[in-house]
Amino acid sequence: MSFRYPRAMSFLDLRGLATHFAVDGPPGAPALLLVHSLGTSLRIWDAQAEALARGFRVVRFDLRGHGLTEVGAGPCTVEDLADDALGVLDALGIASAHVAGVSIGGMVSQAIAARAPARVRSLILCDTAMAIPPPDLWRQRAAQVRAEGVAAVADTVLARWVSPGYLASPAGRGLRALLVRTPAPGYAALCEALAVADLSRTTRALRVPTLVVVGELDPSTTVAHAEALRDAIPGARLAVIPGALHVPMLDHPDEVTAALRDFLTPRDADLAATGARVRSEVLGADHVARAAAAANDLDRDFQAYLTHAAWGGVWARPHFDRRTRSIVTVALLAGLGREHELALHIRAMRNTGASRADLTELLLHVAVYAGVPAANAAMRIAKQVAEEAP
Repeated sequence: MSFRYPRAMSFLDLRGLATHFAVDGPPGAPALLLVHSLGTSLRIWDAQAEALARGFRVVRFDLRGHGLTEVGAGPCTVEDLADDALGVLDALGIASAHVAGVSIGGMVSQAIAARAPARVRSLILCDTAMAIPPPDLWRQRAAQVRAEGVAAVADTVLARWVSPGYLASPAGRGLRALLVRTPAPGYAALCEALAVADLSRTTRALRVPTLVVVGELDPSTTVAHAEALRDAIPGARLAVIPGALHVPMLDHPDEVTAALRDFLTPRDADLAATGARVRSEVLGADHVARAAAAANDLDRDFQAYLTHAAWGGVWARPHFDRRTRSIVTVALLAGLGREHELALHIRAMRNTGASRADLTELLLHVAVYAGVPAANAAMRIAKQVAEEAP
């Protein structure tokens, strides 16, 4: 993987700090928050963000004193960083999200779930633990970095993160540059936060679907740490990335992405609940409430089938983003002349990120491949919908 620079840099003022963030994926999709590790930036999640933005609204931000985010004036705790993350979601108008983090980012993710459980749909905890002792190690490293700079610890740290082969590559040299350019006060502040962080009590109280991911050869938060974390959260699952060290999303991006996608894809037992949520997000809560209120013995099972099969089994799949599914659906309905459903899904384009320009283009395709009369009828319906009050 190579580092990508964002198309446009975005910042928000978060508790007095200019905080750098990035958002990928359609506005109507479920949110996925990715939190990076000590000495890195949101860029380490590039491969996962690119792949998962098809079906999720992927949110990332740079922790205090990292990447392009300003350095805080004083000490901070993991709980402070969790509040920062919640502040980013607040600024973006996101009520709830799947939350994933690596290393200290995984501890921040646990703290988010403990502080705001209703806002966390699921947890993905990568190469992390409830506590990472010994505290003196972190205090000594903080002191060394404050005195000598981050470059003084770079070789030791990088050897624990990724393979020697990756470190020797251009991407590995870029990773080193990212690490050593981290401001010493920012790096040291997070080391000191790790020295006092112990989430054992709060994490054991979590009741949220959880995946624990760990590199097979991680020397910092070992497989044993990951197993303890899995056992602490009822129902949690464990995925071990073969041959990986502490930051596997860099040198094992496909394996990490596959683990995340597998976890985030609904199982059969979850399809009804997932389908109900996706249906509401796409068609609108008011429409779904009206349909539920109008259901009777004749169509109640049919409505349940649609929710399970269409919305849970197809619309919730992560490969296509919601804009793409919306365009495909409207084009098919227009070509088939399904006018009632067509109007419903043209209205839904407001929730999926599909635009009027998308509608214009897809109707041209309908005219070519399904015939001008079908496209003309669909255009008439589209104009009627456009005149409705939003």
